[in-house]
Formats: sequence, structure tokens, C-alpha cells
Amino acid sequence: MKWTKWFSAVMLFFILTACQANETKEVAEQQEDLAYSVVDDAGNEVTFEKVPEKVISLQPSNTEILFSLGSGDKVIGATEYDNYPEEAQSIERVSDSVNINAEQIIDLKPDVVFAYTIGQKEQLKPLEDSGITVFVIESALSFDDVYGDIEQIAAVMGEEEKGDEIIDGIQKQLKEVEEKIASVDEKKKVYFEISPAPDIYTTGKNTFQQEVMNKAGVENIFADMEGWIKLSEEEIIDRNPELITTTVGYVENPVEEILSRKGWNQISAVEAEEVKLLDSDIMSRPGPRIGEAVEILAEAAYPELFN
Repeated sequence: MKWTKWFSAVMLFFILTACQANETKEVAEQQEDLAYSVVDDAGNEVTFEKVPEKVISLQPSNTEILFSLGSGDKVIGATEYDNYPEEAQSIERVSDSVNINAEQIIDLKPDVVFAYTIGQKEQLKPLEDSGITVFVIESALSFDDVYGDIEQIAAVMGEEEKGDEIIDGIQKQLKEVEEKIASVDEKKKVYFEISPAPDIYTTGKNTFQQEVMNKAGVENIFADMEGWIKLSEEEIIDRNPELITTTVGYVENPVEEILSRKGWNQISAVEAEEVKLLDSDIMSRPGPRIGEAVEILAEAAYPELFN
């Protein structure tokens, strides 16, 4: 009788052990099934065991994308320039957009850091060495790049459907602008000022701003040049723009400053007082507000079509 009880106890032990082993195996398999990978702009296949709960964004446009996806409450670190939406202003600052505070980021223990360019490689190394997952988003030069950024971040955050909705919304807005400016026969010649005198800068081809201008139906008078261009005042005067737009918000009354520049009174835009201040953040960030950027510029050039 004792032998029978002992045998039964041993068999029960092995059965329970086997069940626990099977359960452990099933849990491991389920966790493995939940894991997913997304390729970043550095070509790395980044694997996630689960959707990140704590996120750091090192570029304002990526922060805007995260909020538009409904993941803004997961952002625990951002740059000094992350000011949209309003809730982003209360996020802890970990970067000035050029230099990052690696020690601070490591202390925050994020599940993922959205870095904005492979040019940050040396700064990101301490994060990677500490085991933090880094996902690189390269600075967008086109609207297709922006759509790709939204898709990538949406995939990381498990919000693919919402990402598609955001892209569809942008494209719908662009289509509406396209329909409004369809009657334009001759594109308005525009000078887009990014930095004022004495170091005057504008934008040329192969830039995000150039695509904004293309879709707004205006002609960039410096589209024959590439990238960010430092100009002389004479070059601008010679090309005689019909509209001058500025995104300079750090000088007092930038529109009046342009209108009062010596020798600029011979420019058609100045003579007609067609000088307009545009929102710098909207016009410069390759994020979910790019449709709004196109609409703002198109309305500045052709206000009669937007009444």
C-alpha cells in the first residue's frame, strides 16, 4: 500500500513537471509570436518583443508623428524644440537637436529611441552599448520619405492602421489644394527666406521645402541651385520674385525688415508688399502637417483661390 502511494506521488510529480514545462514552452512560443521586426533607415532590422511603452524622440517631426498616432503619452524624452502639440512642451528635454544627453537618456531606460539621422552615429553609440534599442529615421527630403517615416514609426508602435489613416489624410489635403490651384496658368515666382541678412539663406532643389513649393504650385526662383544656399542681396534683387515668404521668427517684425531693406524696393514683391511671414515649424518639419504647409504656401501665393 505504501509502495502504491509512493508510486502515485512520483507519477503525479512527473505529470505536473511535464505540464509546467509544456506551459512554459507555450508561453515562450506565444511571446516569440508577439515579437516583430521593423527595418530602420540605417538598414538595421530592429526586433521588438512587444510594443514600446517608453519612447524617446530626437526630432520634432518624429514627435509630431508619435502624437498623431496616439502614442504621445509614451514619449518620455524629446528635444528643446518639440513644441507641437501643446502636450509635447512638458516632456523632459534630452537633446538640443544637435547634441544628445546620453547619460540622461540611459537613466530614463526607454524601450526605443527614435534617432533622426545616421549622422548621429557616434553620439548614439553609448546608448547602443548600454543595450537601448535605437531606431534611425533619416531626415526626409521628400513627401514619400515622410510617408515612409510615418509607416515605420507606426509599425514600431503597433499603429499601422492609424498610420495609413494619417497618410490618407495628408494626401486628401494635397488633392484639395491641387484642385484649387488647377486654374493657375503661370506659377508665381517665390523667394523663400530661411535666414535674414547678413547671412541670407534660402532653399533649392533636393530639399523638403522645394517639394512643398512644387505641390503649392509656385516657382522657386532658386530651384536651379541645390540644398541650402547662402545668397547675396544682389542675387535676390536680380531674380525679382513676385512673392517673398519668410519663416524667420527671431527678429522683430521680419516682414517690415524685408520691406525696408535698401535697394529692395525695385523687387516686384516688395513694391507690391507681397511679403508674408509663414509658420517656421509647419513649413520646415517633415511630419504629419506637410499638407497644411502646402496649403499655407498656396494660399499665400493665390489667396483669391482660397476665399
